Amino acid sequence: MRAAIKTLGFAVVALGLFAGSAQAQEEVIAKVPFAFVVQGHSLPAGKYVVSRVSEDPSALVMRGEDANRKAIAIFLTMPVDGHDPAGDKPALTFSRYENGYRLSTVWESASEGRSTLSRKS
Repeated sequence: MRAAIKTLGFAVVALGLFAGSAQAQEEVIAKVPFAFVVQGHSLPAGKYVVSRVSEDPSALVMRGEDANRKAIAIFLTMPVDGHDPAGDKPALTFSRYENGYRLSTVWESASEGRSTLSRKS
């Protein structure tokens, strides 16, 4: 199952790299003050931009900005019900686990949230 998800992720990334789009994509820009994990990718504290990999809203890419330009994670998501805790502003939410944090939800708007798919270790 893990191999299938990984293969699907790489396929989505490959399609996203070659499929250009004239539409402006929505982005979430956030400054994260702590190190965190998103689907097995460990990322340091810093400023990040989260955007869609392609027209498929389930695949997202998180890129570090400024000093964290090499920090990148590509991950799959699913729609989530609820409301953005930051009101009408884009936001990221995290869950505390053990001694760290995991990215749990990306909110593009007050009613459009994407939950990161849990990765079993």
